[in-house]
Amino acid sequence: MKNIQLRMSLIWILCGLLLLVPFAGAHAEEVEVSTHAKAAALIDVESGRILYSNHGDEPMLIASLTKIMTAIVAIEYGDLSSKVTVGRNAYAKEGSSLFLKQGEQMTLENMLYGLMLRSGNDAATAIAEHVGGSEAGFVMLMNAKAEELGLNHTHFENPHGLDAKEHYSTANDLAVLTAYAMHNPVFKEIVKTQVKTADNPNDKWDYKWLNKNKMLRLYEGADGVKTGYTKKALRCLVSSATRNGQQLVAVTLNDGNDWNDHASLLNFGFNRFPLRTVVERGDRVEGYPLEASLQFSYPFGPGEEERIVKELVLNSKAASGSDLNFGLRGVLVLKLGGQEIGRVPMYEEGHLPKVSQSAAGRETAAVPHQAGTWLQAAGSALKALFDPFRGGGEARD
Repeated sequence: MKNIQLRMSLIWILCGLLLLVPFAGAHAEEVEVSTHAKAAALIDVESGRILYSNHGDEPMLIASLTKIMTAIVAIEYGDLSSKVTVGRNAYAKEGSSLFLKQGEQMTLENMLYGLMLRSGNDAATAIAEHVGGSEAGFVMLMNAKAEELGLNHTHFENPHGLDAKEHYSTANDLAVLTAYAMHNPVFKEIVKTQVKTADNPNDKWDYKWLNKNKMLRLYEGADGVKTGYTKKALRCLVSSATRNGQQLVAVTLNDGNDWNDHASLLNFGFNRFPLRTVVERGDRVEGYPLEASLQFSYPFGPGEEERIVKELVLNSKAASGSDLNFGLRGVLVLKLGGQEIGRVPMYEEGHLPKVSQSAAGRETAAVPHQAGTWLQAAGSALKALFDPFRGGGEARD
């Protein structure tokens, strides 16, 4: 009986967390920033709001930016301590490489560092075969993840980013994907690392990998993410930075001046769309014995914060005989310009559930995307609760 009550409590807490998600991340109006890129996007990681987009939904080749998806799928599906064996397909893979030997073994965790810091195509192939059973099996997981996240203009054919006809994404999709990935503490730690050493079974010295992402050294607060280049895709870059508790991700595709352009995009985002706290955990609604269960923050442009509208929506009658809502009495709906940007679950006083800290240490839900995405995520999480047994050109940078 106690186990059933615990599971029900977890379910309602989960549902409350999911309700926090802002379903509409309205694109910002045209603004005073530009790049040399064929396509670009800028996103606030916590809210998922697209702050800038230029040709953001145009499918394009993405080179090694592919490895962002490769890494997050491997982290979510793989065992970081497991040993990855370098097979024939991975050995001497064309393009950027860690120069792994056939038959060499390395932990999945170290392989992921090589993947993201040095963009090793051999590492990407070895990881795919290890986690997915085959490269094709892993690519299926990549495309399933893209569908789950609502990346409607994205399709993968390989785990490394070598040019292929049906291998593409967009600046907006990559922004959403990266914002999602940056909520994973393992991914976040890997992409901010400037230098990594790893055991080398073939020589007397260890591997030493210097991150190719120069933004980590050029931009104050930079903490990721990935470079990319092929002869057809040209220069591609996803960068992230954190200032004053706000994290932004910038994306450019086919940009010959990407380092400077990313600095401009990030500066623009921090200056024009600072993250503001709208609701604190424990805040009350006047006239009601209710408390906000979570903090909610949002990046506001000039004059937007004053236009926020808050609407309290109460639950219908509680189930007779017992309180199956565990104190959940409704949601506080937040709107900007008539468009819903978020929901905060409201609980009866004294019944606030415990919440997990995010990767950034905030009491917030995971990065928001479209409503359908989060319904799918909720379904997967609920299934896990009830299932006790589920515990081309060269890709070079």
